Amino acid sequence: MASVKLGSKPDAFKRQGQAWFCTTGLPSDVTVEVGDMSFHLHKFPLLSKSAFLERSIEENSDQEECIIKLNDIPGGAKSFELVARFCYGVKIELSPANVVYLRCASEHLEMTEAVAEENLIAQSEMFLNQVVLRNWKDSLTALETCDDLLPDAEDLQIVKRCIESLASKATTDPNLFGWPIREHGMMQSPGGSVLWNGISTGARPRNFNSDWWYGDASSLSFPMYKRLISTMESRGIRPEIIAGSLTYYAKKYLPGLNRRHSHSMGTVAPTATLSEVEQKNLLEEINRLLPVHKGVASTKVLLGLLRTAMILKASPTCISNLEKRIGMQLDQATLEDLLLPNFSYTMETLYNVECVHRILDHFLAMDEANGGESPCLDDVMASPSLAPITSVAKLIDGYLAEIAPDINLKPPKFQALASAIPEYARPLDDGLYRAIDIYLKAHSWLSEAEREQLCRLLDCQKLSLEACTHAAQNERLPLRVVVQVLFFEQLQLRTSIAGCLLVSDNLEGSRPLRSGIATSGEAGGWATAVRENQVLKVGMDNMRMRLAELEKQCSSMRQEIEKLGGRAGKGSGGGWASLVVPRRLGLKVRSQMCSAQEGSVSGQQRSMSAKLDKLQAKVSKQKKQLAADA
Repeated sequence: MASVKLGSKPDAFKRQGQAWFCTTGLPSDVTVEVGDMSFHLHKFPLLSKSAFLERSIEENSDQEECIIKLNDIPGGAKSFELVARFCYGVKIELSPANVVYLRCASEHLEMTEAVAEENLIAQSEMFLNQVVLRNWKDSLTALETCDDLLPDAEDLQIVKRCIESLASKATTDPNLFGWPIREHGMMQSPGGSVLWNGISTGARPRNFNSDWWYGDASSLSFPMYKRLISTMESRGIRPEIIAGSLTYYAKKYLPGLNRRHSHSMGTVAPTATLSEVEQKNLLEEINRLLPVHKGVASTKVLLGLLRTAMILKASPTCISNLEKRIGMQLDQATLEDLLLPNFSYTMETLYNVECVHRILDHFLAMDEANGGESPCLDDVMASPSLAPITSVAKLIDGYLAEIAPDINLKPPKFQALASAIPEYARPLDDGLYRAIDIYLKAHSWLSEAEREQLCRLLDCQKLSLEACTHAAQNERLPLRVVVQVLFFEQLQLRTSIAGCLLVSDNLEGSRPLRSGIATSGEAGGWATAVRENQVLKVGMDNMRMRLAELEKQCSSMRQEIEKLGGRAGKGSGGGWASLVVPRRLGLKVRSQMCSAQEGSVSGQQRSMSAKLDKLQAKVSKQKKQLAADA
């Protein structure tokens, strides 16, 4: 820290309790009272430097004892002690920690050049401009002292000048500073090595990141920090740097942000403990200062701020603004961060489902505003622009599975959140099926109508073969849903068999090509043929494994059909004979598939059995063909 010494006389001041005495050998003829402190001094040194004290002494000259009260002097007794030492010519050290005190006090006491040359106003102003404002640390120290000297420091433009100095240095890359550079106590030579007392040490200076000033700026009081951030924004600093500094400041003074995510949100040790009201006001101010740009603050940080805002009972405007910010980048959120606990006593659920629903609505509104449409399934799988909406759909399905065990979660609330996702956003409904299955398991008391209402969310055509197999054996699902799952599982099996047959036909067509390659006289032909035969062998092995798997699935499916037939026979009113599969089981089915559901379940069972026989015949035929090929 830079400093300048003023005066040359030895120290002649002594303190006794709440009083200061100047031991020059002459009796004191004036007493200056500053708050609870009294200074027993002499008139001539004071009036020779200060026009204000000169007038005060003249006004009290007719009194037996001259007493001057200075209760409104900036900095109080601390400032006047330094001023008195300066008036007596005693050695004092002008530093960034006291220069603002002396500058404000000298202005109040009118210590101008008209009264005496090289007076305190000129000396402190020169030190401030030529030393303090040229250095980052010194400017920061001076600005920190301004909190105790308002509004005087504001009137003298000291606050503004310190902030301008800090903003200009923070928005400039320290690596671009010219030589010689002195920042953070380091000197650098033209060759780039660090200097010590003008001698090159050979050490290379460290590289500065754009966040090098975060820790220093966080030591400022929030009013000063807020003005610094506003000045930086006006200078065009990047929004992500502003957001990073605000995040650092928030984590330092809001302990709630570090309790849950200390391992992933950075290590910022909280310092001063603020009251809940102060933390609430600080969070609302930081929310207002955050740049309104997508991605400038991580979703983890924003969700942490939202959780803290709920705990501190921040204003509805603050909470709504944070929800909108999170909604803009919901595709970047993780399931762990999205599990916001319910801090309200009026809500029965464990997690704040309404908040997540509002965040999802903001995301969907933004997606629609950006031109979101309803593409087909192939477009969803192929288009990179649809990756965010599919990521959000997967995230919400995982969220539904996490909140499903909550016994206080009502079916309408669960269904509303699940149905908010557009149909095109889910390439597969496996995640949604898992969430519904967990919910039905935890809410076993639901009626048949309520269970069917939940299952209408599913599209059986978008279930994988594994999910279909599980659903066909799931006793928690309504019977008509099980029947529909079996129907589409059969279609998937038929498609898989057709694919295997197509592969077999392609392999037969490739035999002449292999023979031609094996007999050709081109260079490298033999090696190519060997590699091709190896590939074909692997393909044949894979097809054998697939055929065995299909055979098991056919057998399992036949057993399920027999079980369903037996179960229906035990029911009243004919059971399966009176059960008719509707045209629409709460799902969208292609027109060519609807015709297959016109008959009764028993008729469909016979049809499925016949088709399974055909499938097994095809499997046997394919096995014979594989044996012949081998």
